[in-house]
Amino acid sequence: MKTKLFAVVVAVMVVFAATAYAATDPDTFVFVTFGQPDTLDPAECYDTASGEIIHQIYDNLIAYEGSSLDVLIPMLATEVPSVENGLISEDGTIVKFPIREGVKFHNGEVLTPEDVEYTFERNLLADPMGGPQLMFYEPLFGVHSLAQLVAKLGGPDSFESVEDLDAEIVRKVYEAVDAAIEVDGNYVVFKLAAPYGPFLNILAKGGSWGSILCKSWMIENGAWDGQPDTWPKYYQNAKESLAAYDKENGCGPFKLVTWDKATGQIILERFDDYWREPAKLARVVIKYIDEDSTRQLMLKTGEADAVVVNAQFLDQVRGIPGVEIVENLPRIANSVLIFNFNFPVEGNEAIVGSGKLDGNGVPSDFFADVHVRRAFNYAFDYAAYIEDVAMGLGFKPYGAAHQVLPFIDKDIPWYDFDPDAAAEEFKKAFGGELWEKGFKLTLLYNSGNTQRMTAAQMLEYVIESINPKFQIDVQGMEWATYLDKLTTGSLPAFFMGWAMDFPDIHNFYVPFLHSKGTFAEPCMREFAKENFDALVEAGISATDPEERAAIYRELQQKVKDLAPCLFYYDAVDHRVHRDWVKGFVFNPAFSCNYDFYTVWKEVN
Repeated sequence: MKTKLFAVVVAVMVVFAATAYAATDPDTFVFVTFGQPDTLDPAECYDTASGEIIHQIYDNLIAYEGSSLDVLIPMLATEVPSVENGLISEDGTIVKFPIREGVKFHNGEVLTPEDVEYTFERNLLADPMGGPQLMFYEPLFGVHSLAQLVAKLGGPDSFESVEDLDAEIVRKVYEAVDAAIEVDGNYVVFKLAAPYGPFLNILAKGGSWGSILCKSWMIENGAWDGQPDTWPKYYQNAKESLAAYDKENGCGPFKLVTWDKATGQIILERFDDYWREPAKLARVVIKYIDEDSTRQLMLKTGEADAVVVNAQFLDQVRGIPGVEIVENLPRIANSVLIFNFNFPVEGNEAIVGSGKLDGNGVPSDFFADVHVRRAFNYAFDYAAYIEDVAMGLGFKPYGAAHQVLPFIDKDIPWYDFDPDAAAEEFKKAFGGELWEKGFKLTLLYNSGNTQRMTAAQMLEYVIESINPKFQIDVQGMEWATYLDKLTTGSLPAFFMGWAMDFPDIHNFYVPFLHSKGTFAEPCMREFAKENFDALVEAGISATDPEERAAIYRELQQKVKDLAPCLFYYDAVDHRVHRDWVKGFVFNPAFSCNYDFYTVWKEVN
């Protein structure tokens, strides 16, 4: 007991010792959140915790102006391409970026157009599983992954290992990628497969996947060497083996000093040779602490400048002297329970029990039954969640895409909370066998995310009250492990959030409903291919707004009928920080809580 108590005391002392100077040091910003990054490599990053850091240490070709989603400004490019300035072709398929001269990377090397070309070619050829490269494969090649590009170029439709590809296909893949992104003098030229309206938004700052890498540094640190025949060695490598997994050489306003995974702390330091003027802050300390109460205490005492406070706890920090809450920020994001249509049973017994429909577990195709999926949707109390958990800060969704986006038909409502309807659906599932035998299932959420924990507990309470033979256990799991299990489709269901990558409805339908989407591919690939792929692809190809509206109306109705996921919350956002924090700028396209380049402190 003494040993355990001593360890707790030491841990608390370490937290406060690391941040004790924050309240008095105007040059240091301490931000306390939960859930450590998954990776710092832009090729792999597809989560907000990782994007939070990448945003600070890398820059993109272009950026959003302030809080706007409509106005783009130059960044590492000196102009924003348009048809009017001749940098976008009349047919919309050629996009040219003039590259800024004199920009330095953190190691002192100077940015060149070749760095930009290498960045996108390397990322496309690495194509990490569950990563963001689909956003570039679609506009550049009309596919969603390197594997699909292989098939398009005459290779096999699927392959066990990229090492199995013959030399001709390996060379064809390289040549296709190399031809899509080329250097022309001081310009980098992208050649699209077809006009693609949101392409500039995909490249803009806020999306970590558009961050520009240093070619020579990447190669020196073990990344692809740029040769035509060697890329297969770097395809879908383990994230820990990637060159920029936990180190960096960006050209953004801050440099990475340390990422201490054991204690949960990242320290960033100002880059004094930043191509714009240096940041006002000298350093940023980011702490990862799961306990809401600890984060709130650090805010109250001034040991933290800003903390993440889940919506249900906002009232606990209201009225604290010197604390500012910025509310009703227009965050285009949603929350969802993703159903896995064919999860593994072997080795997964702690979560799926017996793996059979015998009352002591669930079979691998548990969520392949549409009646189970509809029952879960009817069993969720949307109004109670929004009122009591989100504290009224959000809306019941209309389906897969956030309701503020164009082409949402509000005459097609989502499910209502209706336990009786849920019971009727459960009675139909598996031909009535599920109702008679019952089931036992573990629902997991990422540790520290009390909103997802509460959502899971709400489902647990309602579903268990419907039939005493139904058993649900709610458990937390570390974020990195949780994310790995999502990308490999290892759990029966996943609580996740999706924040807009770029401001278009297509960006919600692809990850959730296209067979190559981030969530659909590992969880419902064949189902998505059969039911949604054609419509999703038609939606982005259509140029007439009325045609797009009709396609998305059909998609919205089909999602309602088939219930592939449980969409339960359309978000608004908030920030909680000390009133000495100045310069906060919110943009819905950012994957970070704070852009530390714009922030400074005025401590009395």
